[in-house]
Amino acid sequence: MLNVNIICIGSLKEKFFSDAVNEYKKRLQRYCKFNIIELSEEKITDQQTQAQIDKTLSKEGEKILSKIGKSDFVFAMCIEGKFLSSEELSQKLNDVSLSYGTVDFVIGGSWGLSDEVKKRADFKLSVSKMTFPHQLFRVMLSEQIYRAFTISANAKYHK
Repeated sequence: MLNVNIICIGSLKEKFFSDAVNEYKKRLQRYCKFNIIELSEEKITDQQTQAQIDKTLSKEGEKILSKIGKSDFVFAMCIEGKFLSSEELSQKLNDVSLSYGTVDFVIGGSWGLSDEVKKRADFKLSVSKMTFPHQLFRVMLSEQIYRAFTISANAKYHK
């Protein structure tokens, strides 16, 4: 069974977001081993210099990279990534599962992802040119992972 991880900076603070992610986690049990790996955010101030932002990105990037296995397939969630439809994501996960045992979806912190994490990524994925709160995006990504598996299984969820 494929291992699917969401590796993310920060934790869910609102119960309704946690409840939503937990619902998809429960639904995904039939398709994969689904895990959320939350990593602590670096403390930031309102008036950060570019050097401080770079340092924050680097520290958060190190934390992320420490959770990625050498043989994992990595999706970096970043605005400059490629757009995929739900069907295309489903096909991509099918293709990846033939060669990899673990797939990691990586969500960065407030400043995004470090260049090192993006370089490690096997695929840069974007869902929109819009910006979403990280907590909401985690729910959206969990839903799309679930949708991708149901598409592959020809389940009725995706219409």
